[in-house]
Amino acid sequence: MEQLYPLLLLPEFHERIWGTRDLSAFYPSHKIGNEPIGEVWLTGEGCRVANGALQGRTLGELAQHFGERLNGTLAPQARFPLLVKIIFPKEKLSIQVHPDDAYAAVHERGAGGRGKTEMWHIVSAKPGARLLAGLKPGTTKEKFRAALASSKLEELFEEHEVHAGDSFFLPAGTPHTIGPDMIVCEVQEYSDLTYRVCDYERVDSSGKPRELHIEKALEVIDFGSRVHAKIQGTAVSFAGHKMGENLVSCSYFEASRIEISQPFHMKSMREPQQSFELWAFMEGEGIVEWECQAHDFSRENSRRFAYKPGECWFIPAVFGSHGFLPKKKTSVLMASPRNPKLVAKQSRDAG
Repeated sequence: MEQLYPLLLLPEFHERIWGTRDLSAFYPSHKIGNEPIGEVWLTGEGCRVANGALQGRTLGELAQHFGERLNGTLAPQARFPLLVKIIFPKEKLSIQVHPDDAYAAVHERGAGGRGKTEMWHIVSAKPGARLLAGLKPGTTKEKFRAALASSKLEELFEEHEVHAGDSFFLPAGTPHTIGPDMIVCEVQEYSDLTYRVCDYERVDSSGKPRELHIEKALEVIDFGSRVHAKIQGTAVSFAGHKMGENLVSCSYFEASRIEISQPFHMKSMREPQQSFELWAFMEGEGIVEWECQAHDFSRENSRRFAYKPGECWFIPAVFGSHGFLPKKKTSVLMASPRNPKLVAKQSRDAG
């Protein structure tokens, strides 16, 4: 039987019309490129393993091959459940919205039938950087359509000035856009379904405007929701010392930010065997040492690994306690999947 172990995933760089040619603020080796890169997918199904015996295999292939052994019991489906990416906007993204699972299952089966709930963590931001997330109270579908015709759509949105360390949660159905002058780490359901309602009159390389999806967007926008997109995390402490924050715990994923400046030992924050963890390193360098909890994984492959900024490591559920040996102050975003059906059942049982 093939062994699993902590997997270093090679990122995929995706061109976007609103992206940048200079990624050196986060990826020093990517100073100037030929095309504007807007998104770097850290857990795309096409991302390849960079270490160990599974080197060269894609995440999609491994999900198909290992199934529950890879994804854990909370996410046993063959398709990978979470997408983590870094967003580099040089210009505003389109004003857009994402459908929920129920709508996508009916109307977007050809695109995977999965909706998109997401969260953003601001890695860095220049002074005055802003984003739009959620609509102001009293905004109706009729007001929204009228604002589209009058080019006053942004006036209907809640505007947020952002700073490094801020986090935002956007359930499906929440319209939004991200502005320039920031770098964002996004955790989301694995879906690329986006309904654009305004693209700021941009044209693509052939001189044509990108497609808008106004009618679909109007169907999926939750006009009755009073979303407070900016979130306040709850402290994560070890041995009485605050080490970071729990940022989001929703039906689809959990996400936390951990900061490490000195060696320490911790146990996994999820139950063994239930789910994997994704570790996206925002800053810092150092070593992680592992203690294996099951015979299914090779100790030779899993005893330790070195990390650096921009890397994303896939951590199998079998690994429990681990020690951090930072060489530089480290900030890591940790994310793991949840099963929406189980979450709904637990809520019913609690009620």
